Amino acid sequence: MKGFKKLYCKISIIFACIALAISLALVFVPETVFATESDEETELSTDYGATNRAPNASDETTGSGRGFTLSFDGDTGSLSSTVQILLVLTVIALAPSILVMLTSFTRVIIVLHFVRAAIGTQTSPPNQVLIGLALFLTIFIMWPTFSQINENALKPLDEGTITQEEALEEIEVPFREFMYGQTQTKDLNLFCEIAEVTYEDYDDVPFYVLVPSFIISELRTAFIIGFLIYIPFIVIDMVVASVLMSMGMMMLPPTTISLPFKVLLFVLADGWNLVIVNLVKTFY
Repeated sequence: MKGFKKLYCKISIIFACIALAISLALVFVPETVFATESDEETELSTDYGATNRAPNASDETTGSGRGFTLSFDGDTGSLSSTVQILLVLTVIALAPSILVMLTSFTRVIIVLHFVRAAIGTQTSPPNQVLIGLALFLTIFIMWPTFSQINENALKPLDEGTITQEEALEEIEVPFREFMYGQTQTKDLNLFCEIAEVTYEDYDDVPFYVLVPSFIISELRTAFIIGFLIYIPFIVIDMVVASVLMSMGMMMLPPTTISLPFKVLLFVLADGWNLVIVNLVKTFY
């Protein structure tokens, strides 16, 4: 496992270096657009009898009249392709943070970790399975939000009907609606008081105040669910420990005996179904 982690770290570093090199190359290498001659100059150049034509100003500047010019999109008011690619790479680099902080991923992964810890299995299910399950549950929960972003922001931006600023505003609206539904009022008021922000409507709350309020609320909700999950397994541990103490088996760890009973209880009660279904319903 350690060797696999080292290999994974090396591959991640190599991929990050390649992405950085590509982004720098795209930014610092200017776009070139070859100049085209006018129709009159084309006719003159194809006329083989006009060999004694006097050189004009374009010939003096370009030498043979077939040079190239540099053009930038800075004057048009829209982002060039290189800047757009750079922004896309930046979003990809920040995607893990966005996924963890602005979606349901935080609550889901914490609850799944509590389930594994309550049962007492140290590495079963493994971290890769829990993260994968939490990722797909997050996609399932956030799918209406992602669909709204795609319809109102990404498609119009790709068609050119809205600008980048309008697209960012349209992307922010669905995330606000989702986070407002999961953020507790006392957490929102706490960060508004710290930031000295007053609001009459939720739309007046700045985005940088809403995000930490949402994260704190998610942590509180996840820990409450984890406490409720722990209760039946603690009862099993207490019963097994009492039986072992009454039998005088004080040197035998209670977890060794209680682990099979906890797994059996979890399977008979269809624990994964109960946990996941009720966890998803907390977002609706």
